[in-house]
Amino acid sequence: MTAVPFLKMHGLGNDFVVLDARRQKLTLSEQQRRRLADRHLGVGFDQMVTLENPVTPGADVFMRLHNADGSEARACGNATRCIAARIMGEKADSQVVIETVAGLLPAEALPNGHIAVDMGPAHLDWQDIPVAAACDTLHMPVTLGPVSDPVGVNVGSSHAVFFVPDVDAIDLPLLGPQLENHPFFPKRANIEFVQILSPASMRMRVWERGAGITLACGSGACATLVAAARRGLTGRKGEVIVDGGTLTIEWLENGHVRMTGPWTLSYEGVIDLDSLVNGPVNGHG
Repeated sequence: MTAVPFLKMHGLGNDFVVLDARRQKLTLSEQQRRRLADRHLGVGFDQMVTLENPVTPGADVFMRLHNADGSEARACGNATRCIAARIMGEKADSQVVIETVAGLLPAEALPNGHIAVDMGPAHLDWQDIPVAAACDTLHMPVTLGPVSDPVGVNVGSSHAVFFVPDVDAIDLPLLGPQLENHPFFPKRANIEFVQILSPASMRMRVWERGAGITLACGSGACATLVAAARRGLTGRKGEVIVDGGTLTIEWLENGHVRMTGPWTLSYEGVIDLDSLVNGPVNGHG
């Protein structure tokens, strides 16, 4: 029996299993990660977070991410807030730096208990998304059923943002997986459907690459605000309302994107890694 402690955390319902590998090395196979993600056979999560010792001087922890389908992810804004809060508690400090494969993400605690994270610069070139052919990412040539003309943004991970009149009318389970795996996105993409409510407010639903429908996506909210501002639909700061709540996003003048929102520690537990090896594994995404 290989018993490993874990945390269950979430940011606006975007939920995570957090494993700590800073003192004890942990190596999970893709099958184990998928089984752990299964909400009937494992614990259940949108992303698995593994805490590792930082590589870059000045960083407080390295945050490694895996999706529910077992694949590795580059960035997750909601997970970053959760991990920032955890490390702040360990250090008794209101400011920390989270290292990811997408770069260093400075975070700070606000007086209302929320966490603000500098998600880094928004990348807008077609090669940064990436897409299959050179194009203006403000109007990408992708159409599927009732949606078309998305905006491409990379905020640590790739996003295609579709603006629609009524986001609740979108058949997310049907369109999401087809667009995630559209040939125009050779490395797949996170898919956002967005309805503009006002110059400072928008409603977003998301299909996350490797996870499927989630209640929130922090990097997706960042991409949504940037896409809306590029289209002239909003200013450079606004509220993005997701199924799990509201995030405040600001596209700073230096090109970085600042995300502010809540975090929650749901519970702590222990999982037997050996139990994740045998038995059926459900697919995700």
